Amino acid sequence: MRTKSAALLIVMLGSCVCVTAQEKARDRRKFLDPATPVSDDPRRIPVKPGPQGPDRVFVLRGGRIFDGTGAAAHEGTLVIERNKISKILPASSSDWPKNAEVVDVAGKTMLPGLIDLHTHLTYPLTEGDTGKAVSESDATLRAVEKLRYFLESGITSVRDVGSQGDVTFRLKEWVRDNRLAGPRIFPAGQFITAEGGHSTENTPDELIKWMGATRLASGPDDWRLAVREQFHKGADVIKLGSHFSLEEIKAAVQEAHELGLKVTVDSETFYIERAVIAGADTIEHPLPRNDETIRMMAQRGVAADPTLIPYQIIFEEWGGYFGSTSRRFTFSNDANLEMLKRLKRAGVKCGVGTDLILHWYRYMPGPYIRELKNFVAAGWSVPEALVAATKTNSEILDMDDRLGTLEPGKLADVLVVDGRPDENLEDLAKVDLVIGNGYTVVQAGKLAVPRHTVASPPKKAQ
Repeated sequence: MRTKSAALLIVMLGSCVCVTAQEKARDRRKFLDPATPVSDDPRRIPVKPGPQGPDRVFVLRGGRIFDGTGAAAHEGTLVIERNKISKILPASSSDWPKNAEVVDVAGKTMLPGLIDLHTHLTYPLTEGDTGKAVSESDATLRAVEKLRYFLESGITSVRDVGSQGDVTFRLKEWVRDNRLAGPRIFPAGQFITAEGGHSTENTPDELIKWMGATRLASGPDDWRLAVREQFHKGADVIKLGSHFSLEEIKAAVQEAHELGLKVTVDSETFYIERAVIAGADTIEHPLPRNDETIRMMAQRGVAADPTLIPYQIIFEEWGGYFGSTSRRFTFSNDANLEMLKRLKRAGVKCGVGTDLILHWYRYMPGPYIRELKNFVAAGWSVPEALVAATKTNSEILDMDDRLGTLEPGKLADVLVVDGRPDENLEDLAKVDLVIGNGYTVVQAGKLAVPRHTVASPPKKAQ
């Protein structure tokens, strides 16, 4: 049965709300000729034509291929030309150029690079580390360290949903240009919320300003302006958080969609209901919501990024989630797992994110594997959990035309593990090789940083 608040909001917006699919971002892609080269991010900005990635043909020969499409793993060979997958061959084939670099991966499994939908790269390492936390230089160094942990865990793309200043925008560029080893970064910029909203509780105004990861907004016009600010800086997604009025979140979502960006929302209880009705694309966390809201999520194609793992760490290390006005409800590991089960039963698309704040990234890859096990506990098979971590995550990122599966034409973000992760998730910890955008970025399980290229100085004028 509908709650009174749900019924009221539906009446306000028209009776068709319950049966129409969620409106997608008006991203102008219908005006792009498919032959026009554009940036490898959701912004789809036209770029100069020309080759990208390393000048090589790279062959992963004779291993198991779990391609992320939902098909069973099979023996085969993967051929990469520059930064794209060019061929998937039978294991017996040798149809590649003679000058190719060939690596034998027999007995190992190739799969799409993993994706983490919920990171905060610049967050401080300890609760008391506020002195360094306000330094953008220190924030950058913290982020660089985290990039290594994610990459060596087989994660080739991260969505950063709230970080300090313009750090993640600059790091995105350095990784893209192969000047820094790391996963692709899809930044949101600042987390947009209202005064007293999530991430501001019990935090002095000066510290919120100094940390620079939160943008306080008040009223529909200011929420719209806050979205425009993140777009101006280079955002690939917009992150909103409760609390907010219906009018505020409607303005923010409309603005983001008209700019071509998806919206993800950190909210709980009736705020989730408002976010869904306003047109949000994804809801973060396993926080409470009623059955009507879950049904609306499924009908309107609103995805979920459940992130059970950070709460499991919180309950185990802190004994509970205390002192937060945005968490004024009783919740537990059992309640969170049940929420994930309810989302699955309703047919809501669910992706994988870790939300590893503080020093928790140093536990990697354990937390990511544990989150996949949460999916299995909620009813996914092991292969289905891996599809959620790759293909489904790429869809939520708005990058499924380029990432998430091993198919000809896709970007060459490839993970090779020494085992069968589609049968045993623990094998994901046995990272052997990682290819990012066609480059070898992890080799023998550790960061692979080649010697710098020596530039020739200009010749002396005669």
